[in-house]
Amino acid sequence: MKRAPTRDILWLFVLTRVALVLVTYFAFVLLTAQKYTATSVDINTMLASWSQWDAANYVRIAHFGYQTYFDVAFFPLYPLLIFVLALPLSWWSGSYLLMGTLISNAALLGSLFLLYQIAVEAGGEQVARRALLYLCLFPTAFFFFAAYNESLFLFFTLGMFLAMRRQRWWLAGILGLLAALTRSAGLLLVIPFLIEIWISRESIAADRQKLWLRVFPVVLIPLGTALYALYCWQIRGTPLAFADVQAHWGRITTWPWVGIGASFGDLFWIKGFGSFDEAHIILDLSATIGFITLAVLSWRKLRLSYFVWAIVLVLFMLISPGFFSVDPLESNQRLVLEIFPAFITLAMLGIKHPRFHQALMIIFPALLTTLSILFLMGKWMV
Repeated sequence: MKRAPTRDILWLFVLTRVALVLVTYFAFVLLTAQKYTATSVDINTMLASWSQWDAANYVRIAHFGYQTYFDVAFFPLYPLLIFVLALPLSWWSGSYLLMGTLISNAALLGSLFLLYQIAVEAGGEQVARRALLYLCLFPTAFFFFAAYNESLFLFFTLGMFLAMRRQRWWLAGILGLLAALTRSAGLLLVIPFLIEIWISRESIAADRQKLWLRVFPVVLIPLGTALYALYCWQIRGTPLAFADVQAHWGRITTWPWVGIGASFGDLFWIKGFGSFDEAHIILDLSATIGFITLAVLSWRKLRLSYFVWAIVLVLFMLISPGFFSVDPLESNQRLVLEIFPAFITLAMLGIKHPRFHQALMIIFPALLTTLSILFLMGKWMV
């Protein structure tokens, strides 16, 4: 196992965090403060600008619990961690947002170290470093800074894959369980787990007395989903409440190509040129098509379980478009952050094609800054 460049990873993490803090300051001050005045802005209000959309929902659930039927769409581990860490400061309402932000950023830091180990084995040190860079500068990477559960899910997922590569099956199963308690997509980790067991079948078969001990941990992954289903049954009367409420959030289950087709239709025939909806669709459609392409390209470049996981996440994203919103592919540019094999493949392409890398180094930071500001101002629907 190659030792991770701790100093470089820490610098990448700190610099991107500082950049987002600076974006927060200048965006909030210049867009909300009164012109031509020396009056200070309210710091608490400025920090609370990160409590938008699902971040506000996670913080509220952590503070008050599952109050409405529709809250069960948000899986429990992330708000539970916020609640536990915020207990010592529970007298201060802002502690929940602060702890949610700290958890997200800590999980991102851990994810960077894990992704480095996975990527360096897949393509070498240069690929690993480039994958980390692209992940941190991706246009929606600000979700790793906000009180969202993306970075926590990515951390558990990467940890599970690395544990499987080391054939530490029980650790992989536990991490898969935690991932399944973090997001609904965690249940799908059963698929790469079984693939890794199949790939490692010769070494497992060599120790027949412990065969079941190495295969059995796969059941821990669906156990995570089952535990939450049991909780939903207790508080809402149905174990699949977390799936039933998706319609309330504008999600329906359909064929993978339906959402993309509807987006093209909206883009070229329904939405007005230069409208907010058009720009929204262009970004989500670009992210969706781009990561479909990267997932397919992973077939020849990455380990089988990585390729399959990328395809599974892409399909899971495509079969539940948002047909009751302005954009059928809404949130896809956030959901693609979880597809870590695609970032490794993107790194390989960036190294092979220097001009492509240069273009990404212009586009990614520019969009990251722009979308971060829109998110802070509550003008971005995710």
